[in-house]
Amino acid sequence: MATVLAHAYKEKVTKSLGVNPKDAALSKTYMFVSFVTLLIGGFLGLLQGLNRAGILELPTWFNYYQVLTAHGILLILVFTAFFTIGYFYAGMSHTLGGLLPKVRKMAWIGFGLKIFGFVMAVIPILLNQASVMFTFYPPMAASPWFYIGLVFIVLGVWMCAFGCFVQVATWRKQNKGQHVPILSFFATGVFVLLFFSSIPVAIEVFMIIPWAFGWVKTINVMLSRTLFWAFGHTLVNIWYLTAVSAWYVVIPKLMGGRRWSDTLTRVVIIALVVMNITGGFHHQIVDPGISESVKFMHVFMSLAIGFPSLMTAYALFAVFEKTARRNGGKGILGWYKKMPWGDVRFLAPFIAMVAFIPAGAGGIVQSTNQLNQVVHNTMWVVGHFHLTLGMTVAMTFFGISYWLVPYISGRVLTPTMNKIGLIQTAVWTIGMTLMATSMHYLGLLGTPRRTSFNTYGDFAETLGWNPYLALLAIGGTLLIIGVILQVYAVINMMFFAPKGDTEFPIAEEEDDASKTPYWTERWGVWIVLMLVIVGMAYVIPLTEFIVHAPPGSPPFKTW
Repeated sequence: MATVLAHAYKEKVTKSLGVNPKDAALSKTYMFVSFVTLLIGGFLGLLQGLNRAGILELPTWFNYYQVLTAHGILLILVFTAFFTIGYFYAGMSHTLGGLLPKVRKMAWIGFGLKIFGFVMAVIPILLNQASVMFTFYPPMAASPWFYIGLVFIVLGVWMCAFGCFVQVATWRKQNKGQHVPILSFFATGVFVLLFFSSIPVAIEVFMIIPWAFGWVKTINVMLSRTLFWAFGHTLVNIWYLTAVSAWYVVIPKLMGGRRWSDTLTRVVIIALVVMNITGGFHHQIVDPGISESVKFMHVFMSLAIGFPSLMTAYALFAVFEKTARRNGGKGILGWYKKMPWGDVRFLAPFIAMVAFIPAGAGGIVQSTNQLNQVVHNTMWVVGHFHLTLGMTVAMTFFGISYWLVPYISGRVLTPTMNKIGLIQTAVWTIGMTLMATSMHYLGLLGTPRRTSFNTYGDFAETLGWNPYLALLAIGGTLLIIGVILQVYAVINMMFFAPKGDTEFPIAEEEDDASKTPYWTERWGVWIVLMLVIVGMAYVIPLTEFIVHAPPGSPPFKTW
């Protein structure tokens, strides 16, 4: 009884404290930029899909590859980065007693740097001087100002990462011997990965800038590709870890349940941080110049991430069943009827979790040498990417927005907005399923990725792709409807919904939960271990690329 009263008192105090207005303004601005970017990037995706299906011919002044590059940069970097930072800074404000003034200032400086960098990077794309796609590695060369823009983006990310580190370190100093609250522990893991994984891509960009200006004639393509994928591979799992934080911490609370093992949750975070960066070469399985033993290690580390993912699946579905049975669920599977299917805050992330099953299986295919030979550089890869980012990550972000946006805006989620959210979730699920499924099948048929519509001289086999490209276009059309509904809901909850208090939902542990060991807080140890593994994976191949460098490449402009 005393424990129940303590939990009730803690929730009442937390709710009465509300949110710091200055912290709320920070997160609200990040969220606004994130969803405006989603709207722009969504329309670019529609143009891209219709062109790829042969339905729409784009003008020469805004061609397919400009659209493809802008779509990737806006949704992969801007939408996800701004959402992640806004979400975790709101979480740190809530769980660590408000942001320190200097931390808030660092986040605003990071915001300014990122916005400046994105504008500088987008202008060359619009001028058709940077159609190098999201991956942007040599030998294709964009305007040097595109790469300088990327430098400012990285600096902005680092500023926000350091802000997180300062906030958490200060809290730990003031609360010696206590565990960092779980959502801030997730934030620490995400920003550790963001900082360390962006170091290789920063080095790559500083290699490219003098080459793009013409100050040096050639560049080491293998070295630059490898540096990029050390970042690109990790970025996917940064989004994943952000989504997982809501699965572990928020979803049980929305169901009226408790969190699964706190120790297991922290071990999952540590495992994902330690093992992540070393999987970059699984994107380069077909690349020459990399020994099989090195590729094998990277593939192993990529597949090893599956273990914390399986731990997560077990923990979450155990919470679902346990909570549903507490709420009156009966039978072997009948308990699922007691889950809150009518709450968009639960439904969208739940579908995102289910989508991760085929998304993860597709990732295993791409991490396996023999299977990867079949799908490499085909539309399969694009389908896999849309399942991971477009469903697992984006739908979790959408679900978060239905409580986070009202929370930071001092407003409430109305039944009408919840209904719109349910409709949006259904439209998005159908659209992304159609598009991603057709992309996977097109990949198995050999359809190349990254190319505009082409019948290849009306070659019979390629004409057989057209029905599936039409499905892709239908899926893309449904998705833009989903984008419009989602952005409308966010703007409504941000500025027009009724004013009121919205809870920041963080589930408590079970009353009989075992004590979490303090070794989980040894971030210095986990970072050193991560760096040792990164060194094992990268020092030898990078040294070989430099010492035994292949002939360098001059810049190419293929558009």
